[in-house]
Amino acid sequence: MSTEVKVPTLGESVAEATIGEWLKKPGEAVALDEPIASLETDKVAVEVGAPVAGVMGQYVVNVGDNVAVGAVIATIEDGAPSAGAEPVAERKEDLAASALDSTAPAASAGSGDAAAALSPAVRRAVLEHGIDPATVKGSGKDGRITKEDVVAAASQKQEAAKTAAPAPVAAAPAAAAGAPVSGDRGAERVKMTRLRQTIARRLKDAQDTAALLTTFNDCDMSAVMAARDRFKESFEKKHGVKLGFMSFFAKAACLALKDFPAVNAQIQGDEIVYFPYVDLSVAVSAPNGLVVPVVRNVDQMGFAAIEKAIGDLGRRAKDGTLTMADMQGGTFTISNGGVFGGLMSTPIINPPQSAVLGLHRIEDRPVVRDGQIVIRPMMYLALSYDHRLIDGREAVTALKTIKEAIEDPTRLLIDL
Repeated sequence: MSTEVKVPTLGESVAEATIGEWLKKPGEAVALDEPIASLETDKVAVEVGAPVAGVMGQYVVNVGDNVAVGAVIATIEDGAPSAGAEPVAERKEDLAASALDSTAPAASAGSGDAAAALSPAVRRAVLEHGIDPATVKGSGKDGRITKEDVVAAASQKQEAAKTAAPAPVAAAPAAAAGAPVSGDRGAERVKMTRLRQTIARRLKDAQDTAALLTTFNDCDMSAVMAARDRFKESFEKKHGVKLGFMSFFAKAACLALKDFPAVNAQIQGDEIVYFPYVDLSVAVSAPNGLVVPVVRNVDQMGFAAIEKAIGDLGRRAKDGTLTMADMQGGTFTISNGGVFGGLMSTPIINPPQSAVLGLHRIEDRPVVRDGQIVIRPMMYLALSYDHRLIDGREAVTALKTIKEAIEDPTRLLIDL
């Protein structure tokens, strides 16, 4: 007897997903609720659990196929797996062709099963580095390939290529600058993931719809850095989490949003919706692209609670375990490009929000204090906003409020 595996409800207003990878092969034993497939939605990866215990049956769809909520994607058969059970040859060929979006470097005939078991992070690393997973020895649990294994294999491949490269020779006249180049130069065509397509569409929609403008300021980080150095050990000992800069900026942003509610508002149709709370979206890097999970009621939280919440979201983003609920809502966004070394940027708002605060790297710069040139750890701040709703005066003053709260954190305690 067969039991159909159907696409589960994916969240509010999400009606379709893409098959990201199969986590179980036909013929393998599966337990009740054990993940058997990973779906890519517009926002996160969602695992499909087995509705019953049994043996994995046949796939109805392939990796890369779009499927609607409620659609049948596979079957689970009654009974126990046969010794040495293997997927049929046709299915193995499908896996080898589709497990890496059909455009990754060709794998050996027996690599389809291994490719199908790759996690989203490893699958992305394989695509980025052009590595055949069949050639990588896994160091993870049960011999599974980790992202670090792929990176190490890529490094070895590069070193081997350097060693085998022939000595340079004088260029022939036909190879002069501007001469046409023929032959296969190794270009790779990879289908965009559903998440990347959504990111591209939403960012373009934001530019097409909102009247985007960015205001800048610079911020002296001396006081926050001194407070962090002074209290970091006792803070971690008491709360079990490190004291970072994000909690200071989250509190400073809440202070500014309270004074300038339009920065925390949204345009919905022909109405403006003002929120009496701050649900803070935090831009973090995930294996499949940038995601923006939400910290709820951050205006009611203390420093330790904010650090714990942001740290948890960051870890789950990297593990690919964020849920649709984690991504929904949000009234204001903070994006920290400084962790990647960015000096200055014009961040794009996260629709339907009306503003986003961009943080950047801290670097020592000469500034004037009391008529003297001194060196201070400075950071450029950027506030991008929807000019349809937020006037320049409000945006500039809100950013100035954030700057002043960071330069004198006492303001955070006395609500000034």
